[in-house]
Amino acid sequence: MTDSAGTDEQAARLRNKVVDDLVADGTIVSPTVEAAMRRVPREVFAPEAELSAVYHPWNGLVTKRDPGGRSLSSLSAPHAQAHMLEEARIEPGMTVLEVGSGGMNAAYLAEVVGRAGRVVTVDIDEFVTGRAARFLVQAGYPDVHVVLADAEAGVPEFAPFDRVLVTVGAWDIPPAWRDQLVEGGRLVVPLQVMGLMRTVAFEKAGDRLVSDSAKQFGFVPMQGAGAHQGVEVSLAGGVVTLLFDEGAPADPAGLVDLLDTEPLVVDSGAGLRMGEPWATMQMWLATALPGFCRMTIDSERNESAARPLPGRTIGFAVVQAGSAAYVVPRRLDGDDFTLDVYAHGSSAAGLAVTVAEQLRVWDRDHRGGPGPSYVVVPAGAPDAELPAAGRVIDKIHSRILLSWPRPADSLTDQNAAHQPVPQ
Repeated sequence: MTDSAGTDEQAARLRNKVVDDLVADGTIVSPTVEAAMRRVPREVFAPEAELSAVYHPWNGLVTKRDPGGRSLSSLSAPHAQAHMLEEARIEPGMTVLEVGSGGMNAAYLAEVVGRAGRVVTVDIDEFVTGRAARFLVQAGYPDVHVVLADAEAGVPEFAPFDRVLVTVGAWDIPPAWRDQLVEGGRLVVPLQVMGLMRTVAFEKAGDRLVSDSAKQFGFVPMQGAGAHQGVEVSLAGGVVTLLFDEGAPADPAGLVDLLDTEPLVVDSGAGLRMGEPWATMQMWLATALPGFCRMTIDSERNESAARPLPGRTIGFAVVQAGSAAYVVPRRLDGDDFTLDVYAHGSSAAGLAVTVAEQLRVWDRDHRGGPGPSYVVVPAGAPDAELPAAGRVIDKIHSRILLSWPRPADSLTDQNAAHQPVPQ
């Protein structure tokens, strides 16, 4: 047996093991997606990587970085790709647009649509499209159309599309993605709202997109006309960085000395268990409270700070009226945690109470639930055209309404909802 043959056998074993794992955990549910992921040689699209990394079910692979080390292009994890393929509900003979190339996912799409279908993959980076085109031919998919362009305008020469899959993080949904989609067609996109990214599956209904699923995944950010730069505010000499995707304060410089004051600490009465994800809690606060932002702490600077922050926070803050609050889990007995609210500034007491109250609402009504639904309409659409309940986030091209299920729909069994969920 040659070394090449041995490598091929190892790759096939790893490929089938990944698919077996994703079938077992319920990510892959359809025979067509299962067959596609068993057939496409993933290693062809990342020849520089070890097979163990290529076939890790939960981790992606970075294929290009900028000079500062930021990821520009990556091979998404099999788990993320399988989820998107399932949510797209692709059928043989369809025409599918992929935004964000690399070749791997386009090969899966080509398998699913079959010879009667058509796959178009577009990317703004010539390095990426060059790799994709080369690897697709090597893997046996020369009929995939690889397009070098800014995907903000879609790919009109191949439209309309039955499905659009976006494999880069999008801050907004440009009109072309909706307009080039057939009525009833599906758009699956990692959409960032208030700094929180969810891969959302939409169905087109006239001029609006209505979601039927959303799940947390991470993707490299969009480049070109669709790129978005949030507002960063550095506090306490660089110990803390706040990143506002929307709703940045009018005077960010006024927050610089905010953490020099002692925090007011309030026990919210809400809690978590070890291993339980807090994604819906973050999203609830982002939709319920103005001033939500992401928060990072430089651990080395924090250790030497005159007034260090608690070592473990939950990665976000709420900034209102010159004050800021953040959430810190405090361990109780066993695997139980309570959620404390730390607040700084002249309005600390009121803000801490407000955040604590919303944590209790999440704990009571939405903990363990599915999270919000999304409706996207064109920018400029009047409020009267939006559903009555929820929060509207205005982007450049669109208005995004996030609304939550009624508590009775969200949690049918309170005890079940409080069981730990594997990360």
